[in-house]
Amino acid sequence: MTDDALLKQIEESTKDFSRHQADTLRSILQHQRGVHYLQRYLPDIGDRYLPIDAATFRCSVPLSCYDDYVDYINQLANGDNYSDDHDPPHILSVDRLVCFFYSSGTTSMKPKLIPYFDSALSKAASYIAHQGSAVVLRRFFPPRPEVNQRLAFIYADSITTTKGGFKVMAASSFPFHNSSNANYSLFMSFASPMEVILGSNVEHQLYCHLLCGLRNSDSIDAIHAPYALGLIRAFRALESKWEQLCNDIEKGFPCSEINDVRMRDSVVEVLSGPQPYLSNRIRLIFEKKDWGGILHKLWPNVRYIRCVTTGSMKQYYSKLKHFAGEVPLVGGDYFSSECPVAINLDIKQPPDQTRFVMLPTTGYFEFLPFNSTENEVVIGEETVYVCGVEVGKMYEVVVTTYRGFYRYRLGDIVRVVGFYNTSPLLEFVMRAPKTSFEIVTEGDLMAAMESFQLVIRNTMGLAIEIVDFTSSIDFDCSPKRLKIFIEAQDCDTILQEKLRGSDLRKCCSAVEDGLGSIYKVQRNNGEISPLSLSILNCGSFDRLLKLAIENGTPASQYKSPKIIRNPSIVDVLEEYVLVNITLD
Repeated sequence: MTDDALLKQIEESTKDFSRHQADTLRSILQHQRGVHYLQRYLPDIGDRYLPIDAATFRCSVPLSCYDDYVDYINQLANGDNYSDDHDPPHILSVDRLVCFFYSSGTTSMKPKLIPYFDSALSKAASYIAHQGSAVVLRRFFPPRPEVNQRLAFIYADSITTTKGGFKVMAASSFPFHNSSNANYSLFMSFASPMEVILGSNVEHQLYCHLLCGLRNSDSIDAIHAPYALGLIRAFRALESKWEQLCNDIEKGFPCSEINDVRMRDSVVEVLSGPQPYLSNRIRLIFEKKDWGGILHKLWPNVRYIRCVTTGSMKQYYSKLKHFAGEVPLVGGDYFSSECPVAINLDIKQPPDQTRFVMLPTTGYFEFLPFNSTENEVVIGEETVYVCGVEVGKMYEVVVTTYRGFYRYRLGDIVRVVGFYNTSPLLEFVMRAPKTSFEIVTEGDLMAAMESFQLVIRNTMGLAIEIVDFTSSIDFDCSPKRLKIFIEAQDCDTILQEKLRGSDLRKCCSAVEDGLGSIYKVQRNNGEISPLSLSILNCGSFDRLLKLAIENGTPASQYKSPKIIRNPSIVDVLEEYVLVNITLD
């Protein structure tokens, strides 16, 4: 399909969103009729001639979340889904199970398993979404044969195998482990060889990505990672390890720390021997220690930097802009592990102006009303159709997919900001609270951190850069207490002494003042103990990353948690507290 034809198909589908949604639901139910999960609620669905309309479907099949599928998924993963005659019963889908995808495991450090079924219908729908995204990118940045490499911070090694023999990986890793050669041209465009992408040590892979990217500096057309955090980690490594990188380019081989033989040999081949001239050129750039706009200085032909910068990734946007300078930051699409949801047609917009156009053929979507009042988070009990959504209102996205999820709550809160033809135009707001009793949201925390940074600069005269932050609720305290953990860059001994003064209390108060209305009301009513604020040692969030990877989270998928619900993760952070203060 040509680029023009694909864009026309997307355009036409958005002109009659409701009709395409009805067709999508009908197609899913007709294909999946008889699966065990649906038989629980629609026992007559086995009759292929019995029509199931949207109203009946919504009335009969309850809203679901991941916990409702855990037993089924474990049964599939363990290989317990076979009957005596070796024919697999259709538990969630009639299609063949290929593998499982990891979720990010953001709040618990234990990723979910998302089954990936070999669905021709889903492939067709996903093709439109993914190829449509590629077409949009090509429209903004037409291919250049002479400058055609991408510096991609991708880590595709996190492959495990279930008891039943199925591979488990990040969705972004699947193309690298698929036996098909359909993605051969994609692989050839990367600056790093496959041995680096498939390496087994994330820190070493990151270093080799940088090394290969610098060696091919004049050929780099784009820099990207799945999430903004991945690029932030890469550019901070560039700040701290540039001297070693220059030395390696000058000598023509990576430092001895890179001990994976296959990865090391592949990088040696990329370096192509000693490069003293290139090393000196790059070294002169680094020695100026002017990090503003340094990416264009290092990679003079780079045209764009691409990653997801919405939601919790928004906090890294200003730092990325500092590194990027005039090089545009290009946003991603709204694709989940379960299915593509919406596409970004205006990719050059900053995160606070990023809008996603919903795709009516990738899944059947419903909208669960969401509202945050002064006293509590209010989550609706009944979903609305697309014709019932209101501009300016927030909703949790509910989806029925081609691959075995039915009326499934994605856990994403979006705001409807308008319509593109008849398709909802979405703004990603945040991850949904787990319960209506949570007292802060991701948005509240980001606003509070902005207040903290402003006050600490104005009150203490410190230009502190926040590396990352997170929070948890201490239920052992009576009443419960909100704990916020902050890692700041270069928290050395001098900074530690400055943070021990009374000024830190002002900063702590600023954080509390920046939190949302639910927190403030409960604090005023005495339902919450005074805020606890902890400044962490440098590298604390890197340790969380390592912990997440050890527990199965793919490095490419990792998003640092903003709201921690696993007490063991809090215990890890408590070990690295530099300064702690609790308001009276």
